[in-house]
Amino acid sequence: MRFAGHVVKAGNWWAIEVPDLGAFSQGKTKKEAYTMICDAIEAMIDKPGFSVDVHVGKGGYFEVGANGDAALVAFFLKQQRGLSGKTLQQVVQNLGQTSVNAYARYEQGASVPTIDKLTELLRALEPDADFVLCKSAIRKGA
Repeated sequence: MRFAGHVVKAGNWWAIEVPDLGAFSQGKTKKEAYTMICDAIEAMIDKPGFSVDVHVGKGGYFEVGANGDAALVAFFLKQQRGLSGKTLQQVVQNLGQTSVNAYARYEQGASVPTIDKLTELLRALEPDADFVLCKSAIRKGA
């Protein structure tokens, strides 16, 4: 799984972000900005052995992936819950469940949701939001 980002020249710096992960950084060069966004995401997830890699596209478009989908999806769900302002208990109620542990396993990376389950979890967080799943804009081997 990858998350889209963009990098732009801002004065003497390159500003870089991965909006869906709430990750922002900058660098003096574009290459440094890519390194900095990886460092930022790795620091936010803070799991031993977890690493992020950048897949550079055209223009300022890029994607970040990781050596562990579970940790990346878990962080994404935590970020989305934070943005929604909901507690774990509220999300569980929206899911029609009683156990906080069932949902918490996804935020802890102990379970990786299927696409159907991820859709259900995101709807419990933000019923009126719509997330777009799309094919990577970056050609393999490019």
